[in-house]
Amino acid sequence: MATVGYDASADPEMELLSDEELEREAEGYKEQGNAHYIKKDYTEAFSYYSKAIDMCPKNASYYGNRAATLMMLSRYREALEDSQQAVRLDDAFMKGHLREGKCHLLLGNAMAASRCFQKVLELEPDNSQAQQEMKNAESILEYERMAEIGFDKRDFRMVVFCMDRALESASACHRFKVLKAECLALLGRYTEAQSVASDILRMDSTNGDALYVRGLCLYYEDCIDKAVQFFVQALRMAPDHEKARLACRNAKALKAKKEEGNQAFKEGGFEEAYELYSDALTIDPNNIKTNAKLYCNRATVGSKLKKLEQAIEDCTKAIKLDESYIKAYLRRAQCFMDTEQYEEAVRDYEKVYQTEKTKEHKHLLKAAQLELKKSKRKDYYKVLGVEKNATEDDIKKAYRKRALMHHPDRHSGASAEVQKEEEKKFKEVGEAFTVLSDPKKKSRYDGGHDLEDDDMNMDFDANNIFKAFFGGPGGFSFEASGPGNFFFQFG
Repeated sequence: MATVGYDASADPEMELLSDEELEREAEGYKEQGNAHYIKKDYTEAFSYYSKAIDMCPKNASYYGNRAATLMMLSRYREALEDSQQAVRLDDAFMKGHLREGKCHLLLGNAMAASRCFQKVLELEPDNSQAQQEMKNAESILEYERMAEIGFDKRDFRMVVFCMDRALESASACHRFKVLKAECLALLGRYTEAQSVASDILRMDSTNGDALYVRGLCLYYEDCIDKAVQFFVQALRMAPDHEKARLACRNAKALKAKKEEGNQAFKEGGFEEAYELYSDALTIDPNNIKTNAKLYCNRATVGSKLKKLEQAIEDCTKAIKLDESYIKAYLRRAQCFMDTEQYEEAVRDYEKVYQTEKTKEHKHLLKAAQLELKKSKRKDYYKVLGVEKNATEDDIKKAYRKRALMHHPDRHSGASAEVQKEEEKKFKEVGEAFTVLSDPKKKSRYDGGHDLEDDDMNMDFDANNIFKAFFGGPGGFSFEASGPGNFFFQFG
């Protein structure tokens, strides 16, 4: 370790001093160092201890004192080197072993720390500090073991908990901090993860693990290009960083596959786009935000392909991954509208409008609420079996077909139960025709109004409508021409 301070070899006059004089000078520097240490002026204390070491480089206590100062300056790796030098010079230097152990512990090397504290206890069996630090080292080893199990089980909350506990004693351990940051990223807590990684990089800009975590956060936030830059930088600093290599490969593959799907969609190749989005979804299950977008994209394609139930399922998966994903709610709501699941559509549009109170979202919500209201009335279009855009001629043809199908005379030979059901349907057909064949009533009905509340005459006789529709002076009757067969004739 390079030292800051006085270099005796650089001063020719010092070479003329005797060993006693050198030791006296060194002691003077040590005393000045002690005075600054007591005043918590650790930078000055460090300077004077360094001068003392330059005078007498074989004195273990000087290294021990400078190690204590470096620890107060949070320069634990340098403090560790000084502590190790101190015990190399004097194996019985108890404080040196204690400081070495403490540095190992702060840096997260609990096994090495335990060996140092054991040495202290051999020298001084009743040393309470060593006894306590030994327990701390054992706790760290146990938290490491639990964290490893938790990571394998993808229980990232457990890992974060264990690392927080371990860092209480190993506050300078970058390895623990990086593992915590990685798990925070995997839990979607990107801001916290970025903060931890950035703190490490401020102290060590070449830390490949911290660079990897920064990239991971960007990757999971769907900033793939920036993420790749960090992964590449991490690999430059640590060429064997397997996680960075895998993440870099996944990021590039995910971006490429998603862009291919987008291009296919733009060109109208919906089947191809559907397959490409499906392929992209298999690349990295951990990338929540990108996968949410991919599910929503696939839902959009699915709706184009009339795979509406699958589209609804994909939107639901997207929302499960990202509950704030407005686009997925809107896409699912439209699919619910298209499948006439109006209550579900209203629920999604309400969620959207609560989040973003725009005029467009308010309009969509009101439209869904109207369709829900309409769906709870009799659907006259379904009764006649026509589309909602049916023409006047379509409605007449449909009435003719349905009225003949359900006319009571046609079912005179059926059971009482069947006759009752057919009579009910016959009346509904007449009711539907009465409304849909009248432009004013049809307009009010299509607008979602309750016709009975609009003072419109809804009294009608299904038989009269039938007679008026088919006409004929002699009336109308069904005759049997064989089992199950009927024909009608005008008299």
